[in-house]
Amino acid sequence: MTYTFSARRALRPVGALAAAMVLASCSKDILNVATPDVLSASVLNSSLGATTMRNGAYQDFVVAFSGNIDGYLVSTENMGDAIKTVDTFADRYFTNERRQNENLRGAASTMYNNMHLARAGLTTSIIAWGKVKPATTAAKDSLAEMYAVRGYMEDFFAEAYCSGVPFSSVAADGSFVYGLPLTTTQMLTTASASFDTATTLSTGTNPKYLAAIGKARALLNQGQFSAAAAAVAAVPTTYKYTIFHSVATGRQQNGIYNATFVNGSRYTVGTNEGTNGLAYLTTPADPRAPWTASTTRTGFDGTNRNLPIEGKYTAQNSPVILADGIEARLIEAEAKLQGATQADRDSVFARLNVLRATGLAAAITPLAASPTTQAAAVDMLFKERALWLWLTGHRLGDLRRLVRQYGRDAETVFPTGAVDVRVGNNYGTDVNMIVPVTEKNNPSFTGCLDRKA
Repeated sequence: MTYTFSARRALRPVGALAAAMVLASCSKDILNVATPDVLSASVLNSSLGATTMRNGAYQDFVVAFSGNIDGYLVSTENMGDAIKTVDTFADRYFTNERRQNENLRGAASTMYNNMHLARAGLTTSIIAWGKVKPATTAAKDSLAEMYAVRGYMEDFFAEAYCSGVPFSSVAADGSFVYGLPLTTTQMLTTASASFDTATTLSTGTNPKYLAAIGKARALLNQGQFSAAAAAVAAVPTTYKYTIFHSVATGRQQNGIYNATFVNGSRYTVGTNEGTNGLAYLTTPADPRAPWTASTTRTGFDGTNRNLPIEGKYTAQNSPVILADGIEARLIEAEAKLQGATQADRDSVFARLNVLRATGLAAAITPLAASPTTQAAAVDMLFKERALWLWLTGHRLGDLRRLVRQYGRDAETVFPTGAVDVRVGNNYGTDVNMIVPVTEKNNPSFTGCLDRKA
């Protein structure tokens, strides 16, 4: 399924001509004009209104996930090891340096606010859809898709943020309902429930597979490996759920391209970042992490020069994969690894080589030898995940899982030591995003419950 919605409100007149037309239609009072960018209650409570709300909520999801240079995808990779900022603004480089500050606004608040806007909008759209749409298979699949997409956003909160994020809502009468702080487990449980509902409603394979991969991702984050593998067993390796971007408006453009590709951009792709970062940018380039060298590209700070150019998203309308069958196979491989025998490690090795042979149009050179220790097998699997899922918003969650589920010390997983793009700065110890101070308007929220992985 692709999304190409261009605006959150579909009935907004644009420019001076539209304004002139409105004024020309006024016979008595120029102040007595309609507000065409606001849908009336009667329209909202109609099939057209529900469709308009859904389209807006989907576009909010696109913006929050991959359509903003400070969206989920860019910001979480910035805290991980795949992207680093070459900006001069603390709201971006504090995230990169693992030194979060709840009082920072800008990029930090943008990500958090946009994620909640998408989550809440999808919830409102789900309610409206259920009230007015017929019980056709197409309508049920659209509703299932909304539940699944909301589930991803709920899972993203668990992967990116500290324990304690509240999920607030708007009641039927329009009043605001403050949410209680949720633990990471509670956020994942909430996401799982959305995916379960999507699965129940689905009549077609597209929303069913999307929900299955999301459910498995939430289960993986909880260490429920066997259940995660079972959830994606029916998903074909060829399946892809792609979010399309467009050059039409800023809301529709690819955020990673705008963040990392153009000269003077605020971010750049990383490699070997902070001692522990993976070597993404190899020579010759791994086809899963394509890049080219540059002698002209300079970061926004003006001091970082000759920056590499990533080749995965090469235009403002480059699409982004939210979920696919390759991720399903990687989840199954990780579940198999939990057996911890040499036979299990050999099986994972073989599965990864099957993906290398079939996952792209041209086969990738196979891995040379099966690891003989569990630690080496974990390293192999997570490196393969990092390359297959490069710049898709998985890396921060995976780094946290290496600490939480595999017992790795955070300073052997996350970038650490001196920051190469800002001489004199050192990485801190954060392993997740901190909730912005603005959330303290919620009387139930006093801060993160904990900052653990």
